Amino acid sequence: MNGQHRRPGGTAEHQRLAEATGRLEDGLHDANPWYLWGPYLSERAWGTVREDYSDDGNAWDHFPHDHARSRAYRWNEDGMAGISDIGHEFCLSLALWNGVDPILKERMFGLTGPQGNHGEDVKEYWWYLQGLPSHALLQWCYHYPQAAFPYEQLVAENARRGRDDFEYELLDTGVFDDGRYWVVDVTYAKAGPTDILMTISVTNNGADDASIDVLPTGWFRNTWRAGGEPNIPGLAADGDALVLQHARLDGYRLRAAPASDGTAPRVLFCDNETNIPKIFGGDPITPYPKDGINDHVVAGAATVNPAQHGSKAAWWYHLDVPAGHTVQARVRLSGPDAAGSSESDWAGDDFSRIAALRQSEADEFYTAIGPDLDTEQMRILTQAAAGLIWSKQMYSYQVSRWLDGDPAEPPPPAGHQHGRNTDWRHLDAFDILAMPDPWEYPWFAAWDLAFHSISWAHLDPAFAKYQLIVLLREWFLHPNGALPAYEWSFDDVNPPVHALAALRVFNIDGGADIEFLERVFQKLLLNFTWWVNRQDPHGNNVFGGGFLGLDNISPVDRSHLPPGTTLEQSDGTGWMAFYAEAMLGIALALADHDPVYEDMVIKFLEHFTLIAQSLKESGLYDVEDGFYYDRLTDPDGTCESIKVQSLVGLIPALAAAEIPARNAQRMSRLRKRFTRRFTALGIGGAQSWRIRTDDDKPRILLSVLSADQLRSLMRTVFDEDAMLSDHGLRSLSKKYREPYTLPGATGAVIDYEPAESRTAMYGGNSNWRGPVWFPINYLAIRALVQYGRFFGTEATMAYPTGADADSDFFEIAQDLADRLVSIWLPDADGRRPVYGGTEIFQTDPAWKDNLMFNEYFHGDNGAGLGASHQTGWTALVIDLLLHPPKHSRH
Repeated sequence: MNGQHRRPGGTAEHQRLAEATGRLEDGLHDANPWYLWGPYLSERAWGTVREDYSDDGNAWDHFPHDHARSRAYRWNEDGMAGISDIGHEFCLSLALWNGVDPILKERMFGLTGPQGNHGEDVKEYWWYLQGLPSHALLQWCYHYPQAAFPYEQLVAENARRGRDDFEYELLDTGVFDDGRYWVVDVTYAKAGPTDILMTISVTNNGADDASIDVLPTGWFRNTWRAGGEPNIPGLAADGDALVLQHARLDGYRLRAAPASDGTAPRVLFCDNETNIPKIFGGDPITPYPKDGINDHVVAGAATVNPAQHGSKAAWWYHLDVPAGHTVQARVRLSGPDAAGSSESDWAGDDFSRIAALRQSEADEFYTAIGPDLDTEQMRILTQAAAGLIWSKQMYSYQVSRWLDGDPAEPPPPAGHQHGRNTDWRHLDAFDILAMPDPWEYPWFAAWDLAFHSISWAHLDPAFAKYQLIVLLREWFLHPNGALPAYEWSFDDVNPPVHALAALRVFNIDGGADIEFLERVFQKLLLNFTWWVNRQDPHGNNVFGGGFLGLDNISPVDRSHLPPGTTLEQSDGTGWMAFYAEAMLGIALALADHDPVYEDMVIKFLEHFTLIAQSLKESGLYDVEDGFYYDRLTDPDGTCESIKVQSLVGLIPALAAAEIPARNAQRMSRLRKRFTRRFTALGIGGAQSWRIRTDDDKPRILLSVLSADQLRSLMRTVFDEDAMLSDHGLRSLSKKYREPYTLPGATGAVIDYEPAESRTAMYGGNSNWRGPVWFPINYLAIRALVQYGRFFGTEATMAYPTGADADSDFFEIAQDLADRLVSIWLPDADGRRPVYGGTEIFQTDPAWKDNLMFNEYFHGDNGAGLGASHQTGWTALVIDLLLHPPKHSRH
């Protein structure tokens, strides 16, 4: 899967894609103009670390959902179906009201971590259906109940349920019974980089006529309070338009046409300022605060500005829609240079023409990318890509200012200044990033972002490269070389997959951008050294790292051990072999252009060999079981293997790379230097790789496992009664339906949990105790391809374990990929495994073809679990569709 392949091009969208967006300090004019407006608005900003100025670091309680409509954010903004400019200064999103809810529906509702019986959990149904990387087309769909939204019921019932119970979902409340809901579709089609056409379609899916209030809403992010700025931007009425009054966006106009049924909208104004009396009990800043439009529409309060100006405004449509009918509203946001933006019939045929054109361009773009995909595969590709595109967000976070407080605001409490991320004062982010999930994870995570980049490389390789480079820039990467993990704790350690992602992106893009690869390599040298110096406590090349992203996969909390206890991790050590192998691959590619990098080839051969040798001698591999385990050492020196067969034991097998003849010849030439170095160390260097010769051309396999060890380990991994499910590899063997208890450790128990977690570790919503997780499955497929390239058809094994027929590694890799892709494909009965037993998703035409890309999947039936829009790493399905393992055989 590392082979270079030619990128498609020539479509209208490919022509729009040029340079990746630059950091704002480097100048807005350095960005592709089509990136100037995009889906950069989060689905959730409340309950995040950036907005938490509490004394105890409890972000969920400090800024809850109930505050969000009334309290101005400091660093971020949120909204439904939202877009913003690249500087995140002006935002446009959708608000709705069904006439019975206690509040406007301005943002998605969900439970906080403490409220959910399995951690935080969004309680809404929406989908990302279309997207172009340039944002020339974006389509979003939402199902909004006509009955009162059951906010209190969802909170109370989930609070009543324990960790052994299923989550109580919105469908369980009955608000969608009898089809009484609104199908709300929002489409943005750009007529040009600064001319954005927003079409809002509301369909009454119920059996009776019904009314709905639709409020496309625009506002300025409140930057003036924190900075004490005297000039506050605003919106003012000018005929049928709202004029943006802002230093950089001056001349932009936001207009709303009468709806398709003839209903004309009213315009409402308030200020994006906190409702101080309501939230804090002090004196008001303004009589028309942030929730002024909400209070006016829902309760008729005099909280909108009659003078027709403010920093927040909404076009208010009250629509009466017959049963089964659709009404459209059209809004246009256009800059002063937008062609045709002042035409009198600006909302007429122009909207339809541009929307149809952009849809045809999207069809052309995705057909060019995946010309061999069938209808259902293309649905997966386009909706996974849409999820990636809609999950782009502006990430603004200056840690030093966050810790100390803003000059124009009261200082935060003392505890805040000494809480999380205090060692990351250098971090100063103001970048467009690909987020894991726009509601549950509306902040970057280092290893998630690496996986996102692989999928992004098929859509917009420049953006993919920027995502990998940006975390290595001086405003993210710690001076000591550490990558920030995620904002809840930058100090946590994610698996080191950045190098592999860079190499994969390089190859997807045609293998020609040496400058990108060199730039990434130079910074990763710092990070690799950090790992060597910080995560090898005994200096023996056996590494730790704590939870390493695998959260609760062990019977012990691997990041919070008793004092004096150490943990030698099979996966920590395997990850470092994996890292060394990926860095070696980059060094070989760079050495093709500059022989100076041959020194780096030797360096990473040395590291790989040292780690492989240490892993061999560590005792972490159990010869009897044929599997790798972690080992716990007590203060008195007593060692105990944690004999749990999980993905922890698979990670060493991921460190596999087949070095083709051309590079193998170089490595053979360098072998004298390499061998001399290892002879001095008393290590048999020749044992660190496997060599094959075809037509006098040597090929090398880098692997920490012998062929016998590989087969033995894979017999467990490919056992359908252990780790192999119909929809991918389980994270924990199914044999632990009978729980495993670590000898001598009270309470250290683990059992197979195919669905939601029953433990409180890491918030209780991250479950690696059985379900299928896409990223590790993806890396397993990648490793199998490497083994296949080396062994060809000569090495085979029974697959699944116990099968009558043997398969080679390419065939196994393809079958595993097919199992993963099948999660979204209709079976013989037309049912998609991703939707499990939820009948409305399986059979209702308004639901069944709208796909979700979950955080993980049920270990027995493939049903989607966890975060519902984690298109981040689950979008790796794009790479499996567009470059399947069978293509790697040639």
